[in-house]
Amino acid sequence: MDYNTQREKLKLPEYGRCIQEMVNYAVALEDKQERQRCAFTIIDLMANMQTFTGNPDDFYQKLWNHLAFISDYQLDIDYPVEIQHIDKQETQRDRIPYPQKKIARRHYGSIIEQLTKKLAEMEPGEERDELTLLVANQMKRALANWNSNALDDEKILSDLAEYTDKKISLMPSEIDLMSNKEALASVNQSNTNGGGKKKKKK
Repeated sequence: MDYNTQREKLKLPEYGRCIQEMVNYAVALEDKQERQRCAFTIIDLMANMQTFTGNPDDFYQKLWNHLAFISDYQLDIDYPVEIQHIDKQETQRDRIPYPQKKIARRHYGSIIEQLTKKLAEMEPGEERDELTLLVANQMKRALANWNSNALDDEKILSDLAEYTDKKISLMPSEIDLMSNKEALASVNQSNTNGGGKKKKKK
């Protein structure tokens, strides 16, 4: 049995494990352009989880600071703002209460439900395709973490289609999902040392 106490400690718990693992995934991407697109997608998701008040520039400055902090400042991208290093104490006042609600599929978690709801509302295009791949791969990692013997791409995509009211309906040949081996390796890395390989700063 996999217990949260045995898993990587979340940098900012208010964003949940799903965002943490997406950031780990982005850090590990070899291609900088892919990391860049992935980072902007994650920022959009983080924005949806926060209550927006005040100056939008300050709001997004905070989100980019948080993204950099979650990655241990290892995410090598061209940030649209000047990153201000923060410490853990500065983030405590931004904690968001954990939602108390029934989760349809506990092995995917509530964040996946939120992400798929956003997918269902998006117009077709590159941004939706990018988020679809991120979410589907996260679903595969979550399933690998829950039951490594149950990995089935068709089942994952069927669940994704059901979550999105059939608006995202794909066959395995239509999306470049990570392999079962990669999903298991990603889970093992997260459970032992906190995520994907870190890039050395140049």
